[in-house]
Parts: sequence; C-alpha cells; structure tokens
Amino acid sequence: MGANFGKVGTELNFLAQKAPLALTMGDPSGIGPCLTIKAWKHFRKKGPVFFWVGDVELIEGEIPVKIINSPYEALEIFPHALPIINIPCAVQVKPGHPCFRNAGAVIKSIDYAVEAVKKGEAQAIVTNPIAKYILSEAGFKYPGHTEYLAHLCDLSEREVMMLACPSLKVVLTTIHVSLRQAMDDLNTQHIIDVTLTANESLKRDFGIKNPRIAMAGLNPHAGEKGLMGVEEGFIISPAIKFLQEKGVNVFGPLPPDTMFSSIVRPQYDVAICHYHDQGLIPIKTLDQAHGVNVTLGLPIIRTSPDHGTAFDLVRGKGDCMADPSSLFSAIEMAAEMSAKKQAFEEALK
Repeated sequence: MGANFGKVGTELNFLAQKAPLALTMGDPSGIGPCLTIKAWKHFRKKGPVFFWVGDVELIEGEIPVKIINSPYEALEIFPHALPIINIPCAVQVKPGHPCFRNAGAVIKSIDYAVEAVKKGEAQAIVTNPIAKYILSEAGFKYPGHTEYLAHLCDLSEREVMMLACPSLKVVLTTIHVSLRQAMDDLNTQHIIDVTLTANESLKRDFGIKNPRIAMAGLNPHAGEKGLMGVEEGFIISPAIKFLQEKGVNVFGPLPPDTMFSSIVRPQYDVAICHYHDQGLIPIKTLDQAHGVNVTLGLPIIRTSPDHGTAFDLVRGKGDCMADPSSLFSAIEMAAEMSAKKQAFEEALK
C-alpha cells in the first residue's frame, strides 16, 4: 500500500490535494494522541494531508500545532504544523487511565469528522481507537464505530465491515455479536446484501473492475455435503446462486481451514466470512501491523487502525510504546480509496 503524492517536501503537492483527511481523537487516554504525533511526523513532508479533531492540550508541546477553523486550512499548514480542530475534553486527561466524563468529546470528534466529509470539506475519515466500554458507561448505545457511523449517515443496518492488509481483504456478514448469535443471525438475504455491498465498493473505492469474491463456508470442510452441517446447503449456497445469476463473480462455499492459504488467496480479491474471528484471525495472523478496518456501505470513506486503545502502552503525554504502522496504513488507504472513488465517479460522467 501507499499512494504517490509527488515529490517529498514540495508544498504545491499538498495544495494539489483537493481536501484533507479527517483524523479523529479516539479515546484521549489511549494511544491515539501518541499515534497522531507519529503519523504527522511520518507524513508531513510527503502527504497525505490530514487534520486532527481533538483536544489540542493532548499534543501541544510535543510537535508544532495550529488550531484551525476550517478543514481547508490544513492543506497549507500541514508541512509546518499539525492542523487541529480543537475539541476540548471535559476533565483533565490522565494518559493510560480512561474516564467516561470525556466520552462527550470523543463522540463530538467523530461527529465533526463525519460532517466534514459529508460537506466535502474532508476526503475521508480515519478514526483513532475508542474504548467501547467507557463510552457505554456514558450512555453511548452503539457497539462501536461501525454502527455509529451508519447512524450518522442514516444508513443503520446497511453498514459492512471490511478488514484489509496488503495480502488479504475480508468482509464480515456478522460483526460484534457472540458466536451463538452469529449462527442464529446468518441468513441468505443478509449474505446477499453484504456481498453486493462489497462488490460495489471494490469497484468504486478500490478500482477493481470485476471483483473475485470467495465465499467462506461455516462448518468444517464447508459442511462436507451436509455431514458436518447443513448451513452451506440451506443458507450459503442459495445466496451464491442468486449472486451469480446477478452477474457477481462469487464462488464457494470454501472450506475455511484452507481458503486463507498462500495458494488459494491469490484466486480472489475479497473473502466473505460469517463471524468475527473467522475473518479477523487470518488477517491478524498474516499482517497485524498493517491491518486496516474499513466501513463499506456508507456514502463516506472511513478507515481505522485494526487495534484498540492499548491503555497499557501509554507512558505519558504524547508518549507510547505502540507501533504506528496500522494507523499509517489506514491513512494511506483512506487517501487511495478517495482517489479511486473520484476516478470512478468521473468516469461515469
């Protein structure tokens, strides 16, 4: 991964980016502020340009910062300082020790970033990790970013989670539910809907003209003709047949224990998986450092590092032991997806 943003250190290349990316604060006590500092140092000379939506006090003094009133100001400021839309926290932040009283600022950061993208003031949103249990203590009713972003876009229950690294992309038909509930929730229509969303996004946001989609089975050996489970025959295969009749290049169901091997992976562009760990275990085993969480099915582009708040890795203000690679990849992928989407839409004109 990695977009070509022109020669390093040339300010004109920053101005050529039509709009910056919006990077949210995440939990202010987690690794988000530290990773943001590392990201600005990494990208300031080459892009892509982004602005941070968070409390300036979490970063001020660690790197040059500049409070901005409009996202567009970021394009000129970024090579010299981190542009910040200031969202103050309600109480003093203790690095590594989260407080539910700051949940309002966390949510406001997400709200601002989404609205900026909807207005065209930002290309895409990149979200720093949040602590779901902390937000829940403050009355936040959504399981995570994915569901809340769908709510903000008035598309609840149409959101689709993709996890991506350079060697694999997976899409989930169920997300943050127990394994038992995932089995109960699995149905043919939902598999069809998720696959259609993935197919459309791969064309529009990833520039793949005819996406190859591999459908995972649910049971050992993909059910072994009903000997080890019947879901493949009664739920998954009918979805595949319908999709194929609609012209979608999908095949399967494939045995989950072999479809992620180095021999099989090059045969498809994305794998459709049916419960959380079926998709996330292979991604994190292959390349946890560069894994990116992508929300499909929304009118905006959203990416996120594929890890949590890691409170235990925070050592102080702007200081942590966390690897920033996943955030770097999320920023790069957001910029690449934005460019692909723009090219796709221009080709339709």
